[in-house]
Amino acid sequence: MVDRELLIRVIELELDMFERVRTAEPARCQEKPESFKSMRAMTHSVLSDETLQSYLDDLLQANMDGKNLLTLKYARMDDKIPPLKNNTIIGDIVKIEDRWMQELALRYPRVVKGDTGFRVYISSELETYSDKTLELYFRDVSEAEKQGRNLAEERYNWLFERIGYGSLAEASAKARDSKEEKE
Repeated sequence: MVDRELLIRVIELELDMFERVRTAEPARCQEKPESFKSMRAMTHSVLSDETLQSYLDDLLQANMDGKNLLTLKYARMDDKIPPLKNNTIIGDIVKIEDRWMQELALRYPRVVKGDTGFRVYISSELETYSDKTLELYFRDVSEAEKQGRNLAEERYNWLFERIGYGSLAEASAKARDSKEEKE
């Protein structure tokens, strides 16, 4: 279980950066900070405290350097700037995370989408991490993989538990039941 205070500090810094991202048209999620915070908590909920602390250090350093990591991430997602980093660990992490998402999309197609947008999103985010944070993140996903865990599933279970569904499986069952009722 991740250190709650550490998680809150990371999310508050991310939210501050996120609210300062300037786009041609404001994103809907910028108008819903609580949703942003929930999704970011979900993302980080499976990371080790060591990885999360290193990422917090990245955020603090970026602030001191006058950089907005979320602006950089979204600029990369839109291919508006060249790659920020060329660390091969990024590709290794993306392969594992994408495989986990594809597994979930097959098992829970009404709830999880396994599209290519995920790969672009995660690789763009990982490019904003320091090499130290990338190594720690890779260690986290590699250890989970060796243990037969799917961190994407753990993230979704974490989220659905907090919003009252209990688990990803329960949310999927409710989505299936709802669809059947409409037919």
